[in-house]
Amino acid sequence: MAPADPTAQRRILNRLRRARGQLDAVIAAVEGGGKCRDVVTQLAAVSSALDRAGFTIIATAMKDCLADPDGSERTDDITTEELEKLFLALA
Repeated sequence: MAPADPTAQRRILNRLRRARGQLDAVIAAVEGGGKCRDVVTQLAAVSSALDRAGFTIIATAMKDCLADPDGSERTDDITTEELEKLFLALA
């Protein structure tokens, strides 16, 4: 992912770091025999954080496509069709 939007990149990294921390908590809970409810709640939080990071990445790419529809200024070669597939993969 190109750092075209530093604010979006910061938000994405924060979400991914949060997910990593939550996943560490899930692993520790499973290793320590944690309660099923607590493990599943933390796992849902990890999943949500990853989904939000993915949607933010796609939204940033969509903004880049709108700002430069012919792709002459973009650093990647992603098409709108590929963005649609990526979006649907997360949905």
